[in-house]
Amino acid sequence: MNTSHYTLWGTPHSLFTGKVRSYLIKKQVPFIELLASDPRFLSEVVPAVGHRVIPVVESPAGDLIQDGTAIIDFVEARHDAVSITPPGPVQQVVAQFLDAFGSNYLMPAAMHYRWSYRSEQELFLQTEFARSVPAAMPYDQRLDLAGKVMARFNGFLPNLGVDEQAIPAIEGAYLELLDALELHFRAHPYLLGGRPSLADFGMMAPLYAHLARDPVPAMLMRTRAPNVARWTERMNSARIEDDDYADPGGNFPADDAIPATLEAVLNIAFAQWEPGLAADAAQFERWLADLPDAAPGIVVSHSGNRVVHPHVGMIEYPWRGMTMRRASHVHSLWHLARAQAAAAELSGEAAGRLSALLDRTEGTAIMATRLSHPLRRENNVVVLA
Repeated sequence: MNTSHYTLWGTPHSLFTGKVRSYLIKKQVPFIELLASDPRFLSEVVPAVGHRVIPVVESPAGDLIQDGTAIIDFVEARHDAVSITPPGPVQQVVAQFLDAFGSNYLMPAAMHYRWSYRSEQELFLQTEFARSVPAAMPYDQRLDLAGKVMARFNGFLPNLGVDEQAIPAIEGAYLELLDALELHFRAHPYLLGGRPSLADFGMMAPLYAHLARDPVPAMLMRTRAPNVARWTERMNSARIEDDDYADPGGNFPADDAIPATLEAVLNIAFAQWEPGLAADAAQFERWLADLPDAAPGIVVSHSGNRVVHPHVGMIEYPWRGMTMRRASHVHSLWHLARAQAAAAELSGEAAGRLSALLDRTEGTAIMATRLSHPLRRENNVVVLA
């Protein structure tokens, strides 16, 4: 298909659609957005991608790309205008890390606030999920089918570690991060200063569709962290400069600087994610050791099936005064490796500055984590490289 625009298939309530939509808006590339109930999505796109999953983007030339990170990579390689890449090498590593952190670590919190408070926001959620049902169906039937889909998503909570024991820790960790983000966005319009970067798009994944739109967490965000709520709005506007600030921005900080308020966010991110990542890596190594043949291209999945967010077994680890029990998360390891690879490329003064930043924010252990066998995405799933 030859068109002059990209097509984004997604939904308003989709976590990763929110990431991609925000990116396309800020990148200022022409695109249209269609719901996942679109007939062509169901008849052509899903079979081609191999999953019924969103978001999917179709390029003007007809390429189909699934996964928010892959979509951004694809568009970045083809459009130079409106840069989202900071000039500083340390800034780039930080942006890559926060992209991985937001896109992966915060998913359980986002899903918790949606589904643990389902009864308080049932009609809103049912209405949102009904948007994914073909509009030709009578509305009452759309709502009924939406309820069945919701039950399936609600069933994801145990594998994410969300249960009665974990909920206080999950909420406490989220509020700690939310408070640090609020202080940052009082001073800066975006995470790396005056322009959006991968850091912002990764954090938009959980912080918009679930935590800024669903009624219960939206009220929490707007009353406790109004500047974070305002940032989610800003991220859906093509304008980059923002007159809410004495310095409206438009540029990344000079000299590869990291805002001091962002260092506080990094400190929390490293502390909260490190125990789970270590457990994920250890479980991956156990799974790998049991493989009769760790050949490149083998699908990384406990079941051996092609799944979008695979696991390779259940894990337990101490976290915030309790024992977290959940499925291991392979996608986190793959995504974090991108930031680790960017860090490994640094040398000289830049490497020293990154090392000092990691020391100050207690991120050295996470960035030093390495798997014995690298991962890659191939045909929309994670495989052994």
